[in-house]
Formats: sequence, structure tokens, C-alpha cells
Amino acid sequence: MTTFETQRRPVPLADGGELDIALAFLAFARECVVKKTEGLAEEQLRRVLVPTGTNLLGLVQHLTAAERYWFGYHLAGLAEYEDVDFGMAVPADVPAERVLADYRRACADSDAAIRAAGGPDAPTATPVVRGEPRSLRWVLAHMTGETTRHAGHADILREQLDGTTGR
Repeated sequence: MTTFETQRRPVPLADGGELDIALAFLAFARECVVKKTEGLAEEQLRRVLVPTGTNLLGLVQHLTAAERYWFGYHLAGLAEYEDVDFGMAVPADVPAERVLADYRRACADSDAAIRAAGGPDAPTATPVVRGEPRSLRWVLAHMTGETTRHAGHADILREQLDGTTGR
């Protein structure tokens, strides 16, 4: 298998303020995940390549749930996202396009909740850790870490699928 670094993207250069920087790096991580799905057939997106059952489409579904849980439920207080399914098993009758569209919609909703929160010091609407709220800053850091972690998984899965590399 030949390695092709066709998906490399430069890191964000935003440096205008804490919230702008945080959003830029979160958006970059999200884009890295989605980029790993581009150009692949449905079967490739669902192909399991590791013993845990992880696949590219499952990672996207998992991150959709995380966006809704952390920004929708904890930050914005939307009760419908309190009990999301973090699983990575995408039902066979759910097309990849829908999973990807759901992720994009969840990210847009998250960005709206972030902007509406009023700044990095804004407290979460629902408790996060040990029954206590945290700041938007904390949720942004947590979700950026979660997303970049899974972007790394997606890098490895994509390379195993067709040799494509790059962030």
C-alpha cells in the first residue's frame, strides 16, 4: 500500500482572543475527522479494522453524541441530549450521508450554543463533574481533546483503508 499525504491541512492561525482560538482549534479537529471520510464508499466507512469494532462512521456518530451531550445538554441545558448514545455501532439502515449530516448539524448547534453562552467563563447550565458546573472554557478544552483523540484514530483507520495520510 502506497502512502499518500493528500489530506494535510495547516493548523489554524487564529490568535484574536481566547474564544476565537478555542473555536478555531475545535473546528480544525472536527474538519480533520470529516476529511477522513471523504472519497470513501459506504462499505469502507463501516469497515472494522481493529478488534474494538471502531470504524470511521462509528467515530463520527460517537462525536455527534459528544457534541450534543457536552454543548447541548451541559452547556445549553437542553434536556433531550441528557441521555445520548455514545456507541459507535451505526445501524445498517442509517446511511453514511445522514451520519455525516447529523455531525455537521450537531457542530453548528454547538457553535451557536458556544456563541450564546457569553464567553469562556460562562458556567454550564447543568452540572458536569461531581454535581458542579464547569465553565465553557472547560467544556471547549474537553471536547477539543475528545475530538482530536478521535481524529487520530480516524487518521490510522484511513491509512489502513487506502494509504491516505495527513491531518
